[in-house]
Amino acid sequence: MRRFKSKAAALITMLLTMTVLAMPVSAREYAANSEDLKAGRMAAEIVVRPVSFAIALLGTAAFVVTLPFSAMGGNVGEAADTLVKGPFDATFKRCLGCVEDSY
Repeated sequence: MRRFKSKAAALITMLLTMTVLAMPVSAREYAANSEDLKAGRMAAEIVVRPVSFAIALLGTAAFVVTLPFSAMGGNVGEAADTLVKGPFDATFKRCLGCVEDSY
């Protein structure tokens, strides 16, 4: 009886592991083909865009505060791209409901 329990436990563990590993594949396929999911992402932009704009403003403030240090380090352009340009592009140039960086 003990031998049966260990084989059954091993089989159940193997099946659960295979199921868990297969979930992301099936979820990605569903997400790629679902128009409802895209509509949901578009509706979520009602919350995401204002938050993204606030992050862009905070990034701009951080850039201004750290500008003297960036100038001394010679990386003003990199700091501007990271703290100002990136968040503003994500806020205003990204398409509605897009997940990838397709702006």
